[in-house]
Amino acid sequence: MKRIEFISVHPRKSAADLPSSVPVFADPRYADPLISRMAGFLASIGLETAPAVLSEAGFLDGLTISHGVLLVDEEHLAYPGDLLHEAGHLAVVPAQKRKLLHGNVGSDPGEEMAAIAWSYAAALYLGIDPAVVFHPSGYSGGSQAILQNFSQGRYFGVPMLEWLGLTADKKTAALLQVSRYPHMLKWLRD
Repeated sequence: MKRIEFISVHPRKSAADLPSSVPVFADPRYADPLISRMAGFLASIGLETAPAVLSEAGFLDGLTISHGVLLVDEEHLAYPGDLLHEAGHLAVVPAQKRKLLHGNVGSDPGEEMAAIAWSYAAALYLGIDPAVVFHPSGYSGGSQAILQNFSQGRYFGVPMLEWLGLTADKKTAALLQVSRYPHMLKWLRD
């Protein structure tokens, strides 16, 4: 079994510290290497981020969605992994709806589960420890259960991602001769 190395919350590693199998992304607009890495990945798949100074408290400290753009206030972003989770919400809605999203976009339970599964796959793809996304202060205290279940292959949200054409479960992957979740066939819903 291949050993997976992760970027931990502390210390935040630079690209030089990553295993060679992990793709390197960077967005020079962000000083924090972890945020830069995530924002670079998001740009590469067609999701927009923008540095911002957020004067009012929102659903998440230091992060909001404005007309489909993830606004990131690095100074006030309490949990950088929230960026991947909120990106997951944008990724699982139709492209034409994406630009209309504003504020708290996590009200649909199916999309919430899909965003969780999407952000877990994205963290693994980027070589980031999923605990960065599923931190103890999020997910109504259920972060540890999510991490434990997903690390043992007990996923939820994957059927929704599969229905959207973003990934394949074990059975479908074998039929299509593709890698199974957490591998993604594509990152954005059409």
